[in-house]
Amino acid sequence: MEQLFAPWRIEWVTRDDAEDDVEGCPFCVLPDRDDDRASRIVARSDHAFVILNNYPYNPGHAMVIPYEHEGDYRALDDDVLLDHARLKQRAFDAMDRAFQPDAYNAGLNLGGGASGGSIDDHLHTHVVPRWEGDTNFMPVVSDTKVIVEAVEDTYDRLHDAFAADPDATVPDDDCAVRLQF
Repeated sequence: MEQLFAPWRIEWVTRDDAEDDVEGCPFCVLPDRDDDRASRIVARSDHAFVILNNYPYNPGHAMVIPYEHEGDYRALDDDVLLDHARLKQRAFDAMDRAFQPDAYNAGLNLGGGASGGSIDDHLHTHVVPRWEGDTNFMPVVSDTKVIVEAVEDTYDRLHDAFAADPDATVPDDDCAVRLQF
C-alpha cells in the first residue's frame, strides 16, 4: 500500500464544522473577521486583499480579491480596478521575495460554473507561483498533487515578504500587512 504523509491536514480533519457554515459569500465574510491569520489574509489595500487559497495548487497559491462583491469584471470602477492591479503587482513582488519562483500562473475564473471556479459571484484573481519541474510523476501516475509546505508556513513566509514592501505597515504578526498606494 502506498502512503502519502501530510500531517498538516489534521487541522482540516479536526476543524470545527461550525466554522465552515459561513453565511453569505466567504470573500465578503472573511475580511470582516478580527483574525486575519485565521482567515489567511496576508495583505490588504484600500479596495482589495490577498488571501491564501485553502486548496493550493502550489505553495504560495493566493488570491487577490476586491472587497466589493461583484462577479462581473467590467462592473468594477476605476479605483477598484487600479487598486486590484497594484495589489497583484505587490503579490508578485512578495512571492518573489518569499519563494523565488521561476514563473507564475495568474488568472480569473469569470462567467459562472463553466469557468471552473467554485465562487463565481465575487471575482478573484488566482496567483500561483511555479517552478521548473513542479509537476512530477505524482499527478501523472497517481492523480495526486503533493503540496510540499503547510499553509500556515506559507502564510508566515508571504506575510514577512509583504511586510518588506516599502509601502507596508504591519500592525502585528496576526494582522494582514497594510499597503497604501
